[in-house]
Amino acid sequence: MSKPSYEALVGTLRKTATLKSVADLVSWDQETYMVGGAAEARSDQMSLLAGMLHERQTSSELGDMIAACEEDGEVMGDELQSANVRESRRDFDLETKLPADLVAEAAKVGSQSQEAWKEARAKSEFSLFEPYMEKMLQLTRRKAECYGYAEGGELYDALLNLYEPGATAKQVEAIFAPLRGRLAGLIAELADSSSPPDESPLDISMEQARQHEFGQFVLKTMGFDLGTGRLDTTAHPFCSGIAPGDTRLTTRYGGRFTESLYGTMHEGGHGLYEQGLPKTAFHGLPVSEAVSLGIHESQSRLWENLVGRSEAFWTWAMPHARTMLNSKLKDVSVEHMYRAVNTARPSLIRVEADEATYNLHIMLRFELERAMLVGDLAVKDLPDAWNAKVQEYLGIEVQNDSEGCLQDVHWSFGLMGYFPTYCLGNLYASQFWEALQKDLPNLSDSIAAGEFGGLRGWLQENIHAHGRRYSAAELCQRATGQALSADPMMRHLEETLRPIYGV
Repeated sequence: MSKPSYEALVGTLRKTATLKSVADLVSWDQETYMVGGAAEARSDQMSLLAGMLHERQTSSELGDMIAACEEDGEVMGDELQSANVRESRRDFDLETKLPADLVAEAAKVGSQSQEAWKEARAKSEFSLFEPYMEKMLQLTRRKAECYGYAEGGELYDALLNLYEPGATAKQVEAIFAPLRGRLAGLIAELADSSSPPDESPLDISMEQARQHEFGQFVLKTMGFDLGTGRLDTTAHPFCSGIAPGDTRLTTRYGGRFTESLYGTMHEGGHGLYEQGLPKTAFHGLPVSEAVSLGIHESQSRLWENLVGRSEAFWTWAMPHARTMLNSKLKDVSVEHMYRAVNTARPSLIRVEADEATYNLHIMLRFELERAMLVGDLAVKDLPDAWNAKVQEYLGIEVQNDSEGCLQDVHWSFGLMGYFPTYCLGNLYASQFWEALQKDLPNLSDSIAAGEFGGLRGWLQENIHAHGRRYSAAELCQRATGQALSADPMMRHLEETLRPIYGV
């Protein structure tokens, strides 16, 4: 039976979570349906809500409640309750390091910066965004200084810790450096192929309304509950787990139909994680939240790539695509489509990159934002530095700012330290995939039949249900029996791409 100290903490955390859901809803609206004339008022709303949240999250009363629970042997002897107390302490300690005026200012400037980014991206003019980027960089640097970092570390660690608790820039660099070489070697090997995949099926024209209907059909088959969720369009796709029973996805259309389909499946993976977390039973408590963004990203990349680009998936999906998207697909075989969606060709846009080159996009962002944070790279020099990195890493030339340093929304509201979690997510996804294939030997047959319940159940049991009960490293060890490694991802890429390219 819960003690009064713990019940008081639970009640406070749930009220704070309700207020946060309001802020999340307002933010979602800004990215989807908000009219342009509301931008100034929206920045004031976001600033006020951020200030109110910060006040609740840093109150002395909350600190006293956490301390009382920590001193209660009965509470700390219960695994779930102690996990909630432990993670509440982490959150409280982080929040109390930030002054209220900094939180409010970052929210206000971030809202303004998003609008500036939208205009700059639409016009492909970095100069329109530069002053806002400069402001956000200064505010983000101040946040990092407030958070602090361990001796021997660096400012970047303070931000990375927000998204991937416990990780450091040096650890990320240690993973990225050798991985970059292995990926570059594989990509060069595939580039020498005399029989690359024919991608012509991907250029068949599809009506947006049909794509949206097909995307919802795929989401529903994956197991995403459209009764407690929805799919909308936006400039930059995202998933927002606003509250219990309210998970919202966005996608975008234009270009190849598979780009939108995989964007929808990607956000659907995030959505399944949000719907799978124990939010109803533990609303507002840490164990109802995602453990890290790397783990969150593993769920989206698993569905997008390991499921969505498999031959088994297209065995199921192709008949439906022919009916729902375009009858011209009747002339495209499952094998042809499977080969077409598994290419390894450097491209400019991160969210449209193939599996083999995607991580190179993350590595260049990691290096650039790390350099900006410490002052080695000035904001005004970002476009040139970006273009040089793309040439170095991907061997292609950036033609304009929209397809260059303005393509991602993250920096517009200060999300530095966030990008490495995308690559970590790919590594986690591949390692989870190997483990669940061992546990579900008939997985490919099930996917080919459009039966995703077994896969979803494995993820629910091993990942979703635990929330923040365990760290990301502990969760990986428990689910796979091994520490995180790049080997499963490289095995997957090599075993998939080499036969397709005939090398």
